[in-house]
Amino acid sequence: MAAPQTVEFTSMALLTHLLACVFGTGSWAALNGLWVELPLLVTELPEQWYLPSYITIIIQLANVGPLLVTLLHRFKPGLLSEVAIIYGVVAVGALACLLLAFLWGFTSPVAGEPHSTAFFGLAFCLALVDCTSSVTFLPFMARLQPRYVTTFFVGEGLSGFLPALIALAQGAGIARCVNITRITNVTTGNNTAEGSQFQMETQYLPANFSTLVFFLLLAAMMVICLVAFFFLTRLNITLHSLQEIPGDGPRLSGGGDSPRREKPASSDKGFHRADPEIAYSLAKFAFIYLLVAWVNSLTNGILPSVQAYSCLPYGNMAYHLSATLSSMANPLACTIAMFLPSRSLALLGVLSVAGTGFGAYNMAMAVMSPCPLLQHSAWGHAIIVISWVFFTGSLSYVKVMTGVILRSQSHSALVWYGAVEQLGSLTGALIMFPLVNVYSFFRSADYCSLQCPA
Repeated sequence: MAAPQTVEFTSMALLTHLLACVFGTGSWAALNGLWVELPLLVTELPEQWYLPSYITIIIQLANVGPLLVTLLHRFKPGLLSEVAIIYGVVAVGALACLLLAFLWGFTSPVAGEPHSTAFFGLAFCLALVDCTSSVTFLPFMARLQPRYVTTFFVGEGLSGFLPALIALAQGAGIARCVNITRITNVTTGNNTAEGSQFQMETQYLPANFSTLVFFLLLAAMMVICLVAFFFLTRLNITLHSLQEIPGDGPRLSGGGDSPRREKPASSDKGFHRADPEIAYSLAKFAFIYLLVAWVNSLTNGILPSVQAYSCLPYGNMAYHLSATLSSMANPLACTIAMFLPSRSLALLGVLSVAGTGFGAYNMAMAVMSPCPLLQHSAWGHAIIVISWVFFTGSLSYVKVMTGVILRSQSHSALVWYGAVEQLGSLTGALIMFPLVNVYSFFRSADYCSLQCPA
């Protein structure tokens, strides 16, 4: 008699995994879409290769959203419903993507120079949505059994993978070098003769489909995320999966609460077992949150600002592949974390150091632009792409596992996870913006017209 119930439970559990994954895709899909579309946008918008640093600082300005949610959670718990906030931010994200499809190229003069005012304004709306998701989506998932949290992280990784796939199909920013012959007038004494001058120039190939279609597809992803969340909150399996979460866990405010421990749920059968009964000392909590801040400062603030500078000297194809394949490394790392989870803080520390090393190489190539190492070698092209992939993949694994660890402690720990995540991102962006936009520390490169020694 128990077999039909077991089959029904399994099918509902799989459906909940699917909904949790689709829900996770809406967390950062919009902003990830902006990043992978950059190779095309920079050829059309007046900011050109300064555009990544502008986007980075806009994202950090949007941290007012998670800051407000975190403060309300701390001082006015229960005032705002997480469910209502999620409905609101996802709906705003879908609307902003829809408007971006039609208004992204609109410019207006600012201080006498044309700027992408519509693009920046809508990008801020998308950043507000995605940044706020850090302190709302994951705390909501903490209401479910632990196995669904890892599935959510897979969906969060897909929020970069799916836009990257669309960008690959679009062929955004693919270029070739063309030999251009220019006719010049040469004056010798009283005689003027025509001469020819040969020059290599970059010619961008037309995309397979327009930016309008790309942003419409992003809007569709946000709508699908909204629908998945609607059903996720109403499935019977969700109601049956709700469990007691330690209420106040570790607080960064210095309160007297000690880390709580969660008992394993005997019914939790899935990709991996329920969270083990582990208590962490204050020093270990400080180390975990330090990892969260450092990893996110690198992946969300520091390195994205210089990806163009580190890759473009190797050619547009190298930049295109590094942007798309590194986005694909994120969900791959989340999938690995699902089947091979490790809560070893030593391992997470080692992976953080390794990811920092890859990030340091990427930064060094950006500093050396327009003439980085191995520029004229196929090895140089391959290494810069591989470095970006491993940088993203290793640090993505760290982000997933720190989230899983904090999930086992309390709902409040996950809210602080989101807050520290955004704080790290903000710090990285504030460091990089003046270096890129004010002091022009990095030099852009046109691969076809470079004059570097072989």
